[in-house]
Amino acid sequence: MNAVIPADLAERSEAEALFALEGAPEHVRAELGMAARRLGGGVVLSMRDDPTEFWSKALGFGFDEPVTLDLIEEVCAFYREQGTPMAVLQLAPSVLPRDWAAICAKTGLEARPSWVKLVCSADDAVARADAAGRPADGLRVGPVAAEDADAWAGAMLRAFGMPEDGALAGMVSAVVGAPDFRPFAAWDGAELVSTAVLHLYGGAGQFQAGATLPHARGRGGQSALLAARARAAQAAGCRWLVAETGAEGPGEHNASLHNMLRAGFEVAYERQNWVWRAERE
Repeated sequence: MNAVIPADLAERSEAEALFALEGAPEHVRAELGMAARRLGGGVVLSMRDDPTEFWSKALGFGFDEPVTLDLIEEVCAFYREQGTPMAVLQLAPSVLPRDWAAICAKTGLEARPSWVKLVCSADDAVARADAAGRPADGLRVGPVAAEDADAWAGAMLRAFGMPEDGALAGMVSAVVGAPDFRPFAAWDGAELVSTAVLHLYGGAGQFQAGATLPHARGRGGQSALLAARARAAQAAGCRWLVAETGAEGPGEHNASLHNMLRAGFEVAYERQNWVWRAERE
């Protein structure tokens, strides 16, 4: 693999982006029952009243200290304290201990479909984008200004099948103008149809929230947003680009994965998701 990025930076880049994303305004945090804690070198994020079962996550572990039964029990105890019904633990395969199966049995963790961690050199991604030179078909791509924050949040949530109104929209729209975030969008005329965001951390540019409304798909919007974020990351001094998406099972096709591979990303590793549920205890 050409893009050799330390696994700890690849994992911390994602963890810190999610930690910052969930640092929403206080009234939003209260409505969603949000809480966060730094623990064992990782981050533990809870959204008690999450209507999507997506936002409660624990990740970034295994680099400052080893993954142990005590650490995982402490993570689970945090979720119990918060009244969180379920959460997803995401650990790089290189940090899983030999007794991981026993830890899962003890704490009630169950394996769920995997994600892939993708990485790329920022310089390589920009060079590839410059060489391709293909603009999106009839779409205008650019950064998101404050006046477009609500439309940007609404389009992203709608594209991911999440509720567009209420506190989730408040959490997502707060990204616009937040430190270290660079939100981008694609417009079809006056309509905002594609979203994406870049988060800057430790020389890495974390790519998140790439989504396009169904009627605007297949026009190159996401490829153009990948290129725009790569250029922004390079301009900010990032050496690496990092992203995640679902792994493909037999007969499956993940368009986001193939867009990123065409943009120059490479699969660093496949990472199993582990689900904890309070009801199981």
